[in-house]
Amino acid sequence: MNFDFRCTISDLRTKLNTMDKNDLIKRIKIFVISVLRLCEKLPKSEINNVLRNQLVRCATSVGANHRAACRAKSMADFINKLKIVEVEADETIYFLELLEELDTKNINEIEKLHLEANELLSIIVASIKTARNNQLAK
Repeated sequence: MNFDFRCTISDLRTKLNTMDKNDLIKRIKIFVISVLRLCEKLPKSEINNVLRNQLVRCATSVGANHRAACRAKSMADFINKLKIVEVEADETIYFLELLEELDTKNINEIEKLHLEANELLSIIVASIKTARNNQLAK
């Protein structure tokens, strides 16, 4: 499956109907790599160093914790790990928003990543809700 960071939420819903676990894993990995490449482009400054470090930390945490969730030992463990992914994705969005205000040179790339981060966050939140509902149904 090919992911376009410019897709709309309705496009995303259509894709979700055909998206499997491996597609989401790939999509998250592409997102993390894209954030890392953006961080490499940031001009050297004290503020950018802080933003770069924070973005690298929280974006890579999204991928690492999602991977951990896929190997969860129980439904409760899965939900807890996805909640960590949710927090880290939201933090990534925050730092991308700061960059949008500060870095006009890479604004198009930052906006695409911001959109993708929001969509990934929506998927994760929906997954948490589904997992909770499934857990309650048992």
